[in-house]
Amino acid sequence: MESASQDINLNSPNKGLLADAMTDVPVDNAARGAAPEGLSVAEEEELRAELAKVEEEIGTLRQVLAAKERHCGELKRKLGLTPLDGLKQNLSKSWHDVQVSNAYVKTSEKLGEWNDKVTQSDFYKKTQETLSQAGQKTSAALSNVGSVISRKLGDMRNSATFKSFEDRVGTIKSRVVGSRENSTDGLHSPSGAGDKPPQDNAPF
Repeated sequence: MESASQDINLNSPNKGLLADAMTDVPVDNAARGAAPEGLSVAEEEELRAELAKVEEEIGTLRQVLAAKERHCGELKRKLGLTPLDGLKQNLSKSWHDVQVSNAYVKTSEKLGEWNDKVTQSDFYKKTQETLSQAGQKTSAALSNVGSVISRKLGDMRNSATFKSFEDRVGTIKSRVVGSRENSTDGLHSPSGAGDKPPQDNAPF
């Protein structure tokens, strides 16, 4: 027993002797140690008996739980439920538990209060008014640009340059159409008298 009271040195050649010396010690005496203060021997015995009983119940419950988990797995397999279905169900239940938890409810209430405070603040109202005015001014500016472009196009159509261009295009068209008619009339009627009435050569 002298070796049991000595310090453990892992580099010592006697490092395996401590375990051998401990095998001679009875289990009950090793577990008991000194009795706690304020407890009689009878009370200590009673507590130790209760502790042993609780530990035995814990072991039994672990065995029952393992058996129930196996049975649950067999039922899920027979029903065709995959581990992914179980994961979805667990996540759904966890999310529901979070939503009904006090922390989530309080956080939601606090965010609602902050939202009300922000939307009722002068800064928020001024910012909203400024953005609304900016949107109205932008819409009016775009409308003005559209009307200016329409007016410019109308002015351009009425200008002398555009009319001169239009007349030239009409003249070219009439020449092309007229020369085509003369060539087709010559092919169909050798006398040059066409069966077709003269076409209107109006531009566009």
